[in-house]
Amino acid sequence: PVLIAGTPITLAFLLISTVVMWSPALAHILTRIITHEGWQIKQLQPRFKRTWPYWLTAWFLPGILTLGGLALFLLIFPGYFDSSLSTLRTLIETSAPDMDLSGNTLWLIIAAQTVQAMVMAPLVNSFATFGEEFGWRAYLQPKLMPLGGRRAMLLLGVIWGVWHWPIILMGHNYGLDYPGAPVLGPLAMVWFTIVFGIFLGWLTIKSGNVWPAVIGHAAINGIAGLGGLFVHGEPNPLLGPLPTGIIGGVGFTLVALLIFFSPGGLSKPQPPQKIKKTAATKAVTPN
Repeated sequence: PVLIAGTPITLAFLLISTVVMWSPALAHILTRIITHEGWQIKQLQPRFKRTWPYWLTAWFLPGILTLGGLALFLLIFPGYFDSSLSTLRTLIETSAPDMDLSGNTLWLIIAAQTVQAMVMAPLVNSFATFGEEFGWRAYLQPKLMPLGGRRAMLLLGVIWGVWHWPIILMGHNYGLDYPGAPVLGPLAMVWFTIVFGIFLGWLTIKSGNVWPAVIGHAAINGIAGLGGLFVHGEPNPLLGPLPTGIIGGVGFTLVALLIFFSPGGLSKPQPPQKIKKTAATKAVTPN
């Protein structure tokens, strides 16, 4: 059955996508069993007291960047802006025909959904996204880091993007009739997984654990589709309004470039060095 009227989201799609999202975690577990490399997984230690700024960044920055990309897309292509919110109206009239939609009701609903997506979705969606991040950032990323942070992020981003290709070819994110289909959609997804993967990889490296990446991934999953409620017509999904488009995802691209080219941006933070007391230092140490 269709879970959300007017969308291709069915119960079967939801169940299959949830199982698929846990396949990297399953691969992680099976690999450890086969290789006998043990179960000392440091990336599962939260270290919240020392790394809470990264948790906070993961929780809110994806939503802010998604809304910024949506605003930029609508500024460049104002003809696609649907001020009447007809898509949302249709969804509500189908599921709750007796609901009063007069006045600013639709805009209040949009505001509530946006707040909910930014505040609650990172927590609610974390169960599903942990399945991916336990495989990608908690296992594969440390294995690739000997190549260097930049090469590791690029390679992991490509692998992550190619992993998405089956559902992209089924119409996820870009549909089936966009310009350049079916080739450009999978390539655009690889671009997005590289830039977003750099952000998630940076969170993992700097915090020393996988949980900020889990939250950041959950955050974007919760708000990415919001842009579809603001447009009508058939915008080019390779451009936007979703963050998987070049314009819709420009904020993520800028953040990725900043991290990628910052000195030490993708290297592990060095622990503070302990100063050994010598005879000279002892002489000037006050009693």
